Amino acid sequence: MTSRPDKAAFPLPRRPRERRDRWPLARIITVAVGLLALFSVAAIVVGVFALTHLSTARGRVVDRIDPALQASLRLDAALVDQETGVRGYAISAQRDFLDPYTAGQTAERDATAALTPLLDDRPGELADLRQITALAEAWRTGYAQPAISAVNAGGAPGANLDVGKAAFDRVRAAVTDLQGDLNRARADAAATLHSSAAALNTACIGIAVVLVLIVLTLAFSLRAAAIRPLTKLTAEVRTVADGDFSHEVVPSGPREVHSLGVDVNLMRQRILRELSALDARTQDLQRSNAELEQFAYVASHDLQEPLRKVASFCRLLQRRYSGQLDERADQYIEFAVDGAKRMQGLINDLLAFSRVGRVAREPVPVSCATVLEQAEKNLAAAIEQTGATIDAGELPTVPAEAPLLTAVFQNLLGNALKFHGEDPPHITVRAERDGDLWRFSCRDNGIGIDPGYAERIFVIFQRLHGKSDYPGTGIGLALCRKIIEHHGGTIWLDTGTERGACFRFTLPVLPEEKEDHARPDPA
Repeated sequence: MTSRPDKAAFPLPRRPRERRDRWPLARIITVAVGLLALFSVAAIVVGVFALTHLSTARGRVVDRIDPALQASLRLDAALVDQETGVRGYAISAQRDFLDPYTAGQTAERDATAALTPLLDDRPGELADLRQITALAEAWRTGYAQPAISAVNAGGAPGANLDVGKAAFDRVRAAVTDLQGDLNRARADAAATLHSSAAALNTACIGIAVVLVLIVLTLAFSLRAAAIRPLTKLTAEVRTVADGDFSHEVVPSGPREVHSLGVDVNLMRQRILRELSALDARTQDLQRSNAELEQFAYVASHDLQEPLRKVASFCRLLQRRYSGQLDERADQYIEFAVDGAKRMQGLINDLLAFSRVGRVAREPVPVSCATVLEQAEKNLAAAIEQTGATIDAGELPTVPAEAPLLTAVFQNLLGNALKFHGEDPPHITVRAERDGDLWRFSCRDNGIGIDPGYAERIFVIFQRLHGKSDYPGTGIGLALCRKIIEHHGGTIWLDTGTERGACFRFTLPVLPEEKEDHARPDPA
């Protein structure tokens, strides 16, 4: 009596409790993205501040101080033109010399109008401008206008030239002071501009350096926290998937990866549990099958001798006392002889079924045409009796055991001869190459088989008809399947056949034919 595996010996593994201090991968990514976003906001604020400071410094130089300097130069030129015109008119008394004086006054007013708004945020320079305007007006009032009037009257200028020169020198000195203040302001603004540009450059470089450091830190952190544990888990899972179920998966990393590792480990333990139970059941089945095959072989072999004796004496009774007893006695003897014959056929078939695969023999090249011809010879009487025709195409040579392959063809042909319809049996045998397999078909025009019995017919001792209708032991197709599977192929009923029955089976091609088929044709 075989023992069944006890599942209690393989307890189901339980999932360990998760550690709450282990960060999930979503939190790690959220923190990393948050740090990048925070740094980006800080970088934007710093950059905007530096750009604003630079723009302010540049605007002070370009939009105010430089235009003010240019306007002061125009103011100085206008004042010099006025002094030159007055002096020339006083010397030559020609009206043309007064044109620079008149134009200079206009230019002075324009320059003053341009300077005033540019100096509204610089009170010192604005006071210098007002002083220049006052001194220029005093020069014109105290010297230029009297001198022009005296010349117009036909005499020499009444004012002293030295007095006029001294007054104009004070005007020039005030203009020089204004320009000096503006130049110093420009130098300060230029320094501030350079400082702002340097600060912006430093901020940009600092932002770039810090960004690179943050990205590298996050990359190494993510690699250490997520990618490395995931890579390690992948390698361990691949080891388990390759069949090493005893390899324990050590979970690590963020919560999701750790949880996945735990689940894989639990799955591995369940597989080990099921494999252990399956191994125990497989051993029981192998032992049971071996015992059954041994029993079938021994029983069949040991039954042969007494059965032959029973059959022999039954035949002797039939020959010696046939017609001497009453009709019922003859019928009883006929029943005994027929039963002995059928029992002998059943034992022979059972012996043949149990012998398949018991002794491992090296397959040799077997011509399917030859074994089919031998099967036809073995069935010659039935072929002649039914008027059957067999149409065999070109059949290959396969690695097999000739007697077993003969038994396959003989059973398939015998079924076609046995289960024929009203027309004489017509059997077609074909074979075609399908990769590394030969695909055979055996088709007849008989009564056919219901597709619902496509699997049942290959079970040993299964019959679809009564013994009185069609003789047989119910072992033939089961023997065919066992022989075909022993040779590495498969056999099945083609349920798509409209008339008759069609059995298909596969057998491997010869090893050398596999190599020739795989070798590419030379160009």
